Amino acid sequence: MKVAIYTLGCKVNQYETQAMERELRARGHETVPFDREADAYVINTCSVTAASDQKCRQAVHRARREHPEAVVAVCGCWSQTHAAEARALGADVLAGTGERMGFLSLLERAVREHGPERGAPLEAVDPPFERRHFEWLPAGGLEGRTRALLKVEDGCANFCSYCIIPYARGPVRSLPMGEAAVQALELKNRGYQEIVLTGIEISSWGRDLCQGTGLIDLLEAVSAAVPGVRLRLGSLEPRTITEEFCQRAAILPDLCPQFHLSLQSGCDATLRRMRRKYGAARYLQSVELLKSTFRHPAVTTDLITGFPGETEEEFRETLEFIQKCGFARMHIFPYSQRPGTPAAEMEQVPKALRAERAHRAAEAAAAMRRAYLEECVGRTEEVLFEQPAGEEGLFLGHAPNYAEVLVKGTELHNQVRPVKITRTDGEFLFGELEE
Repeated sequence: MKVAIYTLGCKVNQYETQAMERELRARGHETVPFDREADAYVINTCSVTAASDQKCRQAVHRARREHPEAVVAVCGCWSQTHAAEARALGADVLAGTGERMGFLSLLERAVREHGPERGAPLEAVDPPFERRHFEWLPAGGLEGRTRALLKVEDGCANFCSYCIIPYARGPVRSLPMGEAAVQALELKNRGYQEIVLTGIEISSWGRDLCQGTGLIDLLEAVSAAVPGVRLRLGSLEPRTITEEFCQRAAILPDLCPQFHLSLQSGCDATLRRMRRKYGAARYLQSVELLKSTFRHPAVTTDLITGFPGETEEEFRETLEFIQKCGFARMHIFPYSQRPGTPAAEMEQVPKALRAERAHRAAEAAAAMRRAYLEECVGRTEEVLFEQPAGEEGLFLGHAPNYAEVLVKGTELHNQVRPVKITRTDGEFLFGELEE
């Protein structure tokens, strides 16, 4: 059968999509782009915000409308937490965030048994809080990528007041260290030059294994298994960044000096309403530790503006705080009311004000990004090249700090080459290949 998969959301969803695509091909099926004719259309969903839910509903509607004779299947966070909605939209196969291989078996069955009369959907939505074991899935990258994803953790126990993901993913489960090293070596042997360790909340890796190990131990084991392969960490909680973590991480030769530390707000009062497990001072300590340990690291973050109860004074406090941090890049989101979370019941900031604050924060972020990139000019960076860019003979790649670099060149895909950085336009770096 021919299967098309549409993926919404985070790197974990991307990882799980590539794993399902690999398994489908191993079972003798063909995977095709979502805009091609197929026997089955799979929507791998996200539910991080109400806007994400809307995108999921639209994707299911579109697949059902444009391909009325095909099987439409839904999996992921939105269908885990909103199974009744997915069922009402006419999904033929319905699963959540667990047991992806079983989901594919249901998909095969649905295509075999598919007829003109639609019955009840085939379902495999389990109670997420009963999960105790990490679900093994094959590691890899989406087709044509030079960078592979290695999922090492699932689940979250933070229960931030704005977030529904713990209810979609269940408790923390970790991929054992030895298995992570084996999968990383397999990725190296398949030609990947960079591996991203990802998960729902990788800072909690190992807590369920009860072996006294943490993320830095995992990082050291994977680094030892794949010398010469760049390693990059997914999103981290500030508590991860300690003096010991930095000292041990700094001597790993292939660790990329880019660290995404979740912030959400620079105001202690807002952080308390968010139920985040740190204050602004602890966060700044993490940033300063990274900057004092690593050579010109890129510290990146997420920010929510207009969180319930946020006053103008609190927002200004956040603006001042992000300037102290000097981020290399920020992802900024106006608060999106997420039904089913405590924050949705709090006093809401008007949507227009949320957007206006996001715009002001974005202006500050753009200035910080330009300043960071200007500091890169004159340096030589080892760039992993990925794809041609535009019609001017340029090729795009990423430096270890994840800055996007453009050079004149052809046939550079999946090569790591030294590049002398010559200028920036505030968004990209431009450079010249060195021999």
